[in-house]
Amino acid sequence: MGIEALWSILVGALVTMLSAVGAAFAFKLSNTPMASLSSLWIFMGAVFVITLGGLGSAIGIRISGSQAAGVLSEKPELFGKMFVMMALPGTQGFYSFVCGIMMIVLSGVLNKGAAISNAKGLAFMAVGVGVGLVEWLSAVLQGQSAAAAESLTARQPSSSGQAILIPALVETYAVIALVSGILLILWISQAAF
Repeated sequence: MGIEALWSILVGALVTMLSAVGAAFAFKLSNTPMASLSSLWIFMGAVFVITLGGLGSAIGIRISGSQAAGVLSEKPELFGKMFVMMALPGTQGFYSFVCGIMMIVLSGVLNKGAAISNAKGLAFMAVGVGVGLVEWLSAVLQGQSAAAAESLTARQPSSSGQAILIPALVETYAVIALVSGILLILWISQAAF
């Protein structure tokens, strides 16, 4: 996972920087006053969470999908059982997308001329980075645990019910990150700072 992890984080950072530059140009072109960098921080946080969650899901699905393909080449009748385990790491991408969209919508950054403090913008960015990292890592680790569960199911098809618990336990922490992110986004959007 070493080089893949580094590559994911570098791509996430690059996309975040490019989106920040894009957001700055969007404000310039629309003649929207940008009294502070808060809007930029919010956009960066949203892009960071969406990018990392999507990258993690793609890597996780590749890991679990590779194992499933090997199993299905010998036992095609296990497709239904493999499909669920193979698709599980994709949920983190959806969770990240929900957090990113909520950040943009609830921050007030889309309201032309809304006054958002730098502290609030940085708080949103911190949530984006934190949730994005948890979703990215949990997706990759869930892909690995799903591959192990697929291997168990290939050897003992009757154990697929127990095997799916292995990647499902990793999903717990992706859901905790999602719920924490939503609660923090709601709190930050209503906080007076």
